Amino acid sequence: MSEATLSGEGLVAKADTPPESRRLRGNLGVVSIVFMVVAAAAPLGVIGGVVPLGLASGNGAGFPATFIVATVILLLFSVGFTAMTPYVAEAGAFFSYVRQSLGNPVGIGIAFVAIVSYVALEAGVYGLLGPAGSGVVELFGGPTIAWWLVATVAFAVTTYLGYRNIELSSRVLAVLLTAEIAIVAVLDLVIVVRGGDHGLSSGIVNPDAIFSGSLGIGLLFAIISYVGFEATAIFRDEARTPERTIPRATYASLLLIGIFYAITSWALVSAWGDDQAVTQATDSGATFLGDTALRYIGVFGADVITVLYFTSLFACILAFHNVASRYIFALAQQDVLPASLSRPHTKHGSPHTASLLISGVVAVSVLLAVVFQLDPAAQFYTWFAGATTVGIVVLLIATSVAVLVFFAKDRRGQSYWRVRIAPALGLVGLLGSLVLILTNLSDLVGGSNVLAWVIVGLLVGAFVGGIVVGRKVAA
Repeated sequence: MSEATLSGEGLVAKADTPPESRRLRGNLGVVSIVFMVVAAAAPLGVIGGVVPLGLASGNGAGFPATFIVATVILLLFSVGFTAMTPYVAEAGAFFSYVRQSLGNPVGIGIAFVAIVSYVALEAGVYGLLGPAGSGVVELFGGPTIAWWLVATVAFAVTTYLGYRNIELSSRVLAVLLTAEIAIVAVLDLVIVVRGGDHGLSSGIVNPDAIFSGSLGIGLLFAIISYVGFEATAIFRDEARTPERTIPRATYASLLLIGIFYAITSWALVSAWGDDQAVTQATDSGATFLGDTALRYIGVFGADVITVLYFTSLFACILAFHNVASRYIFALAQQDVLPASLSRPHTKHGSPHTASLLISGVVAVSVLLAVVFQLDPAAQFYTWFAGATTVGIVVLLIATSVAVLVFFAKDRRGQSYWRVRIAPALGLVGLLGSLVLILTNLSDLVGGSNVLAWVIVGLLVGAFVGGIVVGRKVAA
């Protein structure tokens, strides 16, 4: 049993707390962390990309209801996740929770899965950002340029911001996120005030619509849309009073994301009518959001959304870059990786060396996509997003198990609901989601069963490799 000290709301393992010279510095409050996390979820990217897929391939006009289901599952998960927060001293998010409860080898294995998942998504989103940026250039009368040129510029800005203090990144993300939510809120309001195309949709509360088509695929796309919400805990060292800030930011992020997705997807269905919305999403999924905006708020509004779709993807990349860098930093704090990666910048207090390492890996990934002439969206993004989807749900499941094991013998004054019932219900929901994802993984990666198995094998390999490394470190 490690030595412990009373801190905030509970006991924090003092022996696991890294020395001050190897800790990040910052003064993030609830709002700043919420901006970081919601930006990682790329709400406008989800509305423009995932929602049409959910309408077309999932449960049609009932798809908005799946966001409510997904929010409930993740809120149940978060009850146990936040209950354990005061007892986890290090800023390693999932791996710290798993390591605290299930031991160092398993925790390091989960950390390796997390790094692969986050870096894959950061790299893959460049495949969406590049073409979107090219579209913005053309919108303002510029020439047609290669997607990788836009990606290169965005990569340079991300690398610079990742090197600097986290509060600079949070301010950038706050501006971008506020703008994209504002324009979508305007679109939603106009649609609702005008009463939609054939009246406001009832699909979100209609059991016949909710259980129509493929509810499983609909839930799959909904779960994908929340990737990144769990990153609240990774900013522990840079947060004010983390025992209070992290739980509040987690709940606020989930509720904001869930409400935004549910209302906006419902409004988009209403904009066309239940049947026509599905047809439109199936036939013109790539322009579904833009076409809706053009119809209800005119050319100017559609152009603004085109620009903010691009900035939303950039915000997503920046947010995941910060998360991945802090995973590397946290592993180096535990001497799993070279100690040089856990030395914060003397001025900015940032994980600058870890950030540069992540930038190097992403740069190689984008370069390989260009060399092998992969389609930036249909191949590069889709393949990497498939790996991330599986990896993140596995991380959520492992953390749920860690919470249940941690409080199994001693509830530490917490209620049965918070440390037993809610985490168990969340675990059941997550296991069901994983089954759906694995069943449909080949569809997510272009219909290739071989590629689906490669992705699963990569994640399994990362987990096993992490266990091996964790055992060597423990020895």
